[in-house]
Amino acid sequence: MTQTLDADTAAAAGRSPSGSAFDRALDVVARRRAEFEEMGHVPRDVIEELKAAGIYRASTPSQFGGDALPPAAFLRLIERISVVDGSAGWVASFGSSLVYLAALPLDTQAELYADGPDVVFAGGLFPVQPTERVPGGHRVAGRWKFASGCKGADVFGVGIKGGQDRGGRPLTAVLRPEQVEIVENWDVIGMRGTGSHDLVVDGAVVPEDWTFVRGGEPTVDEPLYRYPTVPYAAQVLAVVGLGVARAALDHVIAQGGRASYTGAPKPAERATYRITVGQAEAQLRSARAYFYETTEEVWATVAAGDPASPGQTSSLRLASAHLAKTSFEVVRAAYQLGGIAAIADGSPMQRYLRDASVVPQHAFLQEGMYDGAGAVLMGVQPFPGYL
Repeated sequence: MTQTLDADTAAAAGRSPSGSAFDRALDVVARRRAEFEEMGHVPRDVIEELKAAGIYRASTPSQFGGDALPPAAFLRLIERISVVDGSAGWVASFGSSLVYLAALPLDTQAELYADGPDVVFAGGLFPVQPTERVPGGHRVAGRWKFASGCKGADVFGVGIKGGQDRGGRPLTAVLRPEQVEIVENWDVIGMRGTGSHDLVVDGAVVPEDWTFVRGGEPTVDEPLYRYPTVPYAAQVLAVVGLGVARAALDHVIAQGGRASYTGAPKPAERATYRITVGQAEAQLRSARAYFYETTEEVWATVAAGDPASPGQTSSLRLASAHLAKTSFEVVRAAYQLGGIAAIADGSPMQRYLRDASVVPQHAFLQEGMYDGAGAVLMGVQPFPGYL
C-alpha cells in the first residue's frame, strides 16, 4: 500500500511532473535486490543513484549545501526504499548519520563537504578502542564491527576512548578510505546486502579536529541538529522494519485470490486468513501512526528553538522499539499466512522474514527499551545511556 509523500519528502526526493531521481533509485533497487544479497553489499553505482535521489544530503547542514531534512520526511524516504528491499533501506538509512558529524568543528565540516554535500559516512563504532595521544591528535589502531554500508562509504568513523578534555566520553575518529581496511566477514541470515563488515585501522593519525563525541553538542545552529541524535539513529533502523512489514503484508493481501494446492477455498474466502490480515493491518498502521506522531511532536519542539524533553526523547526510543517489534510480528503472521508456498527459496516471504528478524535484534531496538520508557513514565531513573 503506497504511502504518499509530504512536501518536504517530495522536495528531497527530487519530485517533478516527469518523474524523479528517487523513483529511478527505487526502480534500480527493485531490479538489483537479488544482486545485493549475492554480493553481500549494495554496490557503489547503486549508492550513486541514492545520492542523486538526495539520500546522502538529507542530513548535511544547509550551510554546507545540504537539505537538513526534517526527520519524518527522511524516515518516509527510508520506509519507501525498505518496501522494495530491506538491505537497501538499511544502508540508505545511514544517510542520517551526518547529524553526528555536526559536532565537528565548522572548519572541519567545511573541508568534509568541500566537494559537495552528498557524503556517505559508515561507522564501526564498537568495541571502543584505546589510542595513543600524539601532538594534535590520536594514533588510531584496532578493529571495529558492524560498519553497515562500508563498501560504498566516502568517509569512515571508528570508536575510540576519550580523554578528560572530552569528559571521558567515547569519541568517533573520522578517517578517509585509504586509512581503513574492510574485512569482509558479514555472513548472516538477514539483511545480507548491508555489507556490515569489520573495519581495521593500523596506526593512522587522526587530528583532534577530526574527532567528535557521538551525540555531542553540535557546532551547527540548525533545527535538525537539536533533534535527539541517538533516538534518531534508532528511528532510521526501525522504519526499515516497517517498510519490510508493509511489503510482506501487501504480498499476502495480493495472494488472497490464489488457488489452493489441495482444492481448499481460496485464502480470501477463509475467515482465519481475513482475520489475521485485518489484525496485522491494524497493528502495523497503529505502530506507524505512533511512530510518526512522536517524530512530528519532537520536531515541532526543536524547530521552535526548544530542547526535546526527557519524556519526548524517551517516547522516540519507545516508538522505535515498538515499531521494530510490531513489524517483525506482522511479518511472521504474513509468513504463516503464506502457507507452504512461503517456504520456497523463490518466495519473497523468505527475504521479508529474514530481514525483519534483524531489526529488533539491534541494541537500540531490543525489549530493554520498554524498561527505559517505563522508568521515565513512572518518574524513576532509567538504565544508564537510555536518555
